[in-house]
Amino acid sequence: MSLCINPTCPKPNHPENTNNRLCQSCGSHLLLEKRYRVLRLLSDSSGFGKIYEAYEGSTPKILKVLKEHLNHQPKAVELFQQEAQVLEKLIDPGIPKVDGYFQYQTNNGLLLHCLVMEKIDGVNLKQWLQQHHNNPISQKQAIAWLKQLAEILQMVHGKQWFHRDIKPANVMLTSNGQLVLIDFGTARDATHTYLAKLGVGHQITALVSFGYTPLEQKNGQAVPQSDFFALGRTFVHLLTGQPPADFWDAHDNVLLNWRNSTSGISPLLLDFIDHLMAREPGKRPLNTQVLLQRLGEIEQKLGKRSNKNLLVAVAVAALLLLGGGVGYLASKIGQSPPSPILTTSPAAKIQNPLANLSLAQTLTGHSNAIWVDHCIAISRDNSTVASGSYDKTIKIWNLADGSLIRTLTGHSDSVYSVAISQDGQTLVSGSKDKTIKIWNLADGSLIRTLSGHSNYVNAVAISPDGQTLVSGSDDKTIKIWNLADGKLIRTLTGHSSYVNSVAISPDGQTLVSGSKDKTIKIWNLADGSLMRTLTGHSDSVSSVPISPDGQTLVSGSWDKTIKIWNLADGSLMRTLTGHSDSVYSVAISPDGKTLVSGSDDKTIKIWNFADGSLMRTLTGHSDFVHSVAISPDGQTLVSGSKDKTIKIWRASR
Repeated sequence: MSLCINPTCPKPNHPENTNNRLCQSCGSHLLLEKRYRVLRLLSDSSGFGKIYEAYEGSTPKILKVLKEHLNHQPKAVELFQQEAQVLEKLIDPGIPKVDGYFQYQTNNGLLLHCLVMEKIDGVNLKQWLQQHHNNPISQKQAIAWLKQLAEILQMVHGKQWFHRDIKPANVMLTSNGQLVLIDFGTARDATHTYLAKLGVGHQITALVSFGYTPLEQKNGQAVPQSDFFALGRTFVHLLTGQPPADFWDAHDNVLLNWRNSTSGISPLLLDFIDHLMAREPGKRPLNTQVLLQRLGEIEQKLGKRSNKNLLVAVAVAALLLLGGGVGYLASKIGQSPPSPILTTSPAAKIQNPLANLSLAQTLTGHSNAIWVDHCIAISRDNSTVASGSYDKTIKIWNLADGSLIRTLTGHSDSVYSVAISQDGQTLVSGSKDKTIKIWNLADGSLIRTLSGHSNYVNAVAISPDGQTLVSGSDDKTIKIWNLADGKLIRTLTGHSSYVNSVAISPDGQTLVSGSKDKTIKIWNLADGSLMRTLTGHSDSVSSVPISPDGQTLVSGSWDKTIKIWNLADGSLMRTLTGHSDSVYSVAISPDGKTLVSGSDDKTIKIWNFADGSLMRTLTGHSDFVHSVAISPDGQTLVSGSKDKTIKIWRASR
């Protein structure tokens, strides 16, 4: 069905609206901005706006509409428009992605202010508590959620904004455990201008959520530390199962005895939450960095206590089994044993160098993001790295020392993919300018430019024998070229949306493509025939590397998962989960033992290829990690990010 959002429509859910462009009751347009069709009203309980579920094609969205009676209140309109402006600047898994703000005019001339954003799959924490009969969360859950929210706030505050309305109802919990902070309509910029106004006594619009808002904010004097107060009050609610107002003492404006309503929570964590809720902003943590550092210290101390208790339990059990009795144990507890009772085996590090990576260098030089898969390539002799960027250039680097060898220019738009031939002589690049360029890697000279795609060239791959070039494009096609003379051999069609990635098997016989249509296609490279289509991902397929032995295919997807397939018969062997946002790039080590993935969650994950276990998570990039590549000797990982940097990670020898 289609719902009309005209507030004066006599029958907004007219049964004949479904297949019509205009409301059959009032004549207003049903396809907003020629993109969004509204399905149902989700909430009208807010005094500020109405919330609808809408669809752009088959993609669910959230539509917020400012209530019409507020149209003539400039402050209300400003706050509503501000939410779109703030969300456009805040790109993070913990923040809803925004499509944008627009104005919609009904058939009777009423102007409505609209905001469309990502639909978060989940419930808010207030609803979650109610679903769990208001039972308090555990200490482990509290620390995990505190860290997630602190990391989200670190990004928000780092962009010079603060939220001003943190509470359980404004924190969503997704099905994969990711917390998402919503409702930025009350956010405030933390610029020097704003803070200077506070310094000379100016009051700013006060926004209050009873039980969660600090005194300075009620007085129109909110600061970034006001978010910490609200965060503390939120966790009072989560740790007790009761809203903070239940413990509020109006005379002293504090919470009385809230700690007595918790169970199994360490005083370390309770003290930390009291610290967040200090009456004066200056007595709260200075910033999110301090907050996260303190949380880390608490987690470490609690972990040590847990480990000590575990060691004691193991020792007790062992002695009882051996007949040593508790009397002997009593005389030994507290003494340091000659060697640890429990140790972590170093075998994985010895056998797998990529499990023991450390950051060696950060390369800067690109003036824009390296944030499309396939934008990093390493030469077979381990000497050279090529990187493509949104700044329209390709940079050639010395892998050993990180020095810049040269910059290649020629593309008129963003470089989306690079590949180096196995003989190390040729570099190929694909671009948003719809062309493919072939370069001499040794001197950087342009050999030729290939035209033929009618849209962005997202991916390029060179066959092991260096004779064939394959390209994938937003025009939904794959083109196969003769690398030597640049002639087009054939064009493959079959994908119903953008082709994001292509790969050629080590024996040069099989071509694999991944698409925004959520499928993977396996082709015979020699004759272009389609051999098989793999389905299973629920979102765009961004990366499709093939194992060195040619037996296994790996796919990374925007659905946050990595899938491992049998290339011969197309059967799904395993699905890896762990990333909290889209997986953009996947690489397999030369020995076939290790899998590396880069994600929009800003992390790189290192997996055991044999059993799919997560071995390590690398952090360091401050934005999306969209390119990862492993050196042919298996000792070095190179990553490229939207943060404009390339990081070189080396295995300890």
